[in-house]
Amino acid sequence: MEREDSPYPMLVVGASGAVERANAAARALLGGARDVPAWLARAHGEHAAGPVTGPVGERVFEAHPVRDDGAGRVEWWLVDVTERHRAGEAVRAERDALAAAVEVSSELLATLNLDRCLEAVARLAVRHLAVAARVVLPRAGHRHVVTCCEAGDGTAHLDLTREAGTMPGLSEALRGFPPVPPRWLDPATAPAWVTRGAPAGIGSIVVLALPGYGLPAGALILLRRSEHHGFTPSEALFAPLFTARAGTAISIARLYAEQAAITETLMADLLPPVMTHVDGVEVAARYRAAGDSAQVGGDFYDVHAVAGAGRRSLVVLGDVSGKGLEAAVLTGKIRNTLRALLPLSDDHQRVLNRLNDVLLAADGSRFVTLVLAGVERRGGRVVLRLTSAGHPPPMIVRFDGRVQVARTRGTLIGLLEHVTSVTEEVLLEPGDTCLLYSDGVIEARGGPFGGELFGEERLEAELRRCAGMPADSLAERVQMLASQWAGGGERDDLAIVAIGVPREQSRNGAVP
Repeated sequence: MEREDSPYPMLVVGASGAVERANAAARALLGGARDVPAWLARAHGEHAAGPVTGPVGERVFEAHPVRDDGAGRVEWWLVDVTERHRAGEAVRAERDALAAAVEVSSELLATLNLDRCLEAVARLAVRHLAVAARVVLPRAGHRHVVTCCEAGDGTAHLDLTREAGTMPGLSEALRGFPPVPPRWLDPATAPAWVTRGAPAGIGSIVVLALPGYGLPAGALILLRRSEHHGFTPSEALFAPLFTARAGTAISIARLYAEQAAITETLMADLLPPVMTHVDGVEVAARYRAAGDSAQVGGDFYDVHAVAGAGRRSLVVLGDVSGKGLEAAVLTGKIRNTLRALLPLSDDHQRVLNRLNDVLLAADGSRFVTLVLAGVERRGGRVVLRLTSAGHPPPMIVRFDGRVQVARTRGTLIGLLEHVTSVTEEVLLEPGDTCLLYSDGVIEARGGPFGGELFGEERLEAELRRCAGMPADSLAERVQMLASQWAGGGERDDLAIVAIGVPREQSRNGAVP
């Protein structure tokens, strides 16, 4: 086939860069012009040895050189590769959109904090789709939280009431169902809170719904430079992926925040109290649940302070069978029951009987061990009435270094129809301390060989070294000893309460 009749455009370009010859297809392509396309002229001047690609009008061509080494001329044969180029661009756009979606997913799922998640959505929207973004989260009572972000700036939060309803397309996007397409707007129609703080030159605004798990997760407002109401092909691929992942992340963070708030409310009644003094008596406690992330477990303590001469405050320390959430729930029931039985607190046996009846009626398969300590101040001394119900007996650390084990015992609560107990009355002088503890201390397993129990004898020996310590220091020392003994091994719930008489009292017995 002659060059003139070839269906492929052909240009002969001389050493000077001028077109010396063009076949009919080339003339038709260039419209009779004799100028070489800039990209082809550049390749010719650089003596390109292989094919080069560039546009001619709205088409894309691949130019292949055939050199005439003697004359310095080059025949450039042009092949239309527009469709291949478009297919490659579509593949690259999809690949870039997927890569951006992976980046978005990684960053959005890095936190369960709702505020940080909203800020991440706004930042990522500015990074990939706009020069400014507003993430709108509906709240109860016609309130809306708006997270704002501009290119180059940080994020900020607005708290709106009914003003959010003035934004066209926003209420539809926030409803979530049925699904709504993007709503493109002229910036002049947007309320002031949308454009406030945005960079100059905003050409268009679009409102996008953020779908959650069957419920609306919120809405995304994008402020863009372009006046064109539409996304580029690559943005059109990325935007639905982004809104889907953003909606999912916000839904998860919001659900986590709601569950955390519920848990915190419930935990408030399960967590042990913090006490330092009860009518001139030092009371210090330490508590640790078995799990690394658990806040409550099966061990518990309570301090019910009662002021006034001749009246006894009540300190309770107990250990519910089992671990984890079920044990924590039962702990809450027992604490509430004991609180209701406070009018009977001077009669420990009656308290134990009533609690036993409650547990047998409720379940009959779960039990608790308890130690009750009635605390009464008499001048500079403190009288303790100690009663154990299947629990390790308290230890009294005297100021002179002696350690005495309280002579109290009893049956555990919640399994037997009748319970028995022995109560001992103990007198604490200034500088003396009584230690109540759960078996998480003496049953801590570890030591040099890893499997030995800490035990009551070792605890008693260590307490002799703690003579004269304030109650808080003693409680912390016992917790530290149990933790060090267990090392990194498995550990049980642990509760410790130290009841101490300050070494120096005024004449009326009060702490100075």
